[in-house]
Amino acid sequence: MVLFYILIFAFGTIIGSFLNVVIYRLNTKESILKNRSHCPFCNKRLTWYELIPIISFFIQIGRCRGCRKKISWQYPLVEFFTGIIFLLVFFFQYSLLGTCFLLLVSCFLIIIFVYDLKHYLVVDIIIYPAIIISFLYCLSEVSMIIDYILASIIAGGFFLAIVLISKGKWMGTGDIKIGVLMGLVLGMPWVFVALSLAFLFGAFVSIILLAFKKKTLQSEIPFGPFLVFATFVVMFWGEALLNWYLNLF
Repeated sequence: MVLFYILIFAFGTIIGSFLNVVIYRLNTKESILKNRSHCPFCNKRLTWYELIPIISFFIQIGRCRGCRKKISWQYPLVEFFTGIIFLLVFFFQYSLLGTCFLLLVSCFLIIIFVYDLKHYLVVDIIIYPAIIISFLYCLSEVSMIIDYILASIIAGGFFLAIVLISKGKWMGTGDIKIGVLMGLVLGMPWVFVALSLAFLFGAFVSIILLAFKKKTLQSEIPFGPFLVFATFVVMFWGEALLNWYLNLF
């Protein structure tokens, strides 16, 4: 069993390496499949031993072997956490269809998290396929489909209302789309738990950034990463969190 989980983690890191390519090339507009991996600074083509997830980064001391420019910590972190998320999906033992769905939607969520964090943008080419796939999966959950659709409408509608009221100053349209996706992934009542956590995490991080003068009250902080992080937390520990909260009263 230990070997099985090691293999799942290793597979997750390989997928995470591919997600890094997607995240990078979404911004540069390069083909994801045609061009070989290369250094973003000197364009040196990377050999197989420079592409081993996590390990290559530390062997090379976080630098390109060609130009010696620093490699972003994004690469090993995305690989590591993709491996961890894949492990958690298998650890919680969902059905075969549910496992395949969560692995796939997790990849979309990771891309959304990192890209929004870096570029303050939720790209349609990622979010729309994620929404469509989630909706199709919901159709297989016949007894729960109303809960998922209702959660999607409520979460998306909530952010739509904020965008309209603030005229786009408080939230962006990307948050509306993430809200729709959250509802389709989590359903009722878990989407409320995730939204509450997202605002809690957002407030906490904002206070820290303000305290250390990394941001000001006028600074823009992307909310998408908080929504994605909360979605992952509730995906795996939502029931435990809800029970803990209800036991407080």
